[in-house]
Amino acid sequence: MHEQVAEVIEIIRPAIQADGGDINLLDIDVETGIVTVELTGACVSCPASTVTMKAGIERIMKDRVPGVTEVRQPGEDLVETGTTVSL
Repeated sequence: MHEQVAEVIEIIRPAIQADGGDINLLDIDVETGIVTVELTGACVSCPASTVTMKAGIERIMKDRVPGVTEVRQPGEDLVETGTTVSL
């Protein structure tokens, strides 16, 4: 699976680099099918990076690599608890 994921990233990379960003493979959890990647460069401050991640990278990865269930960035697995507000 690692080799297939790496190949797909190399296919995706030129499109991301054309917009001033880049993508790095950080981890693959073969049991859960979760691929962790890091978007860098212009992608860090781009408001569309979430759309790029889910509608672009994740969709392509799921289509091309059997067993991939999700693509996420570091820290996405943290649960937001928010705060309680009393009025």
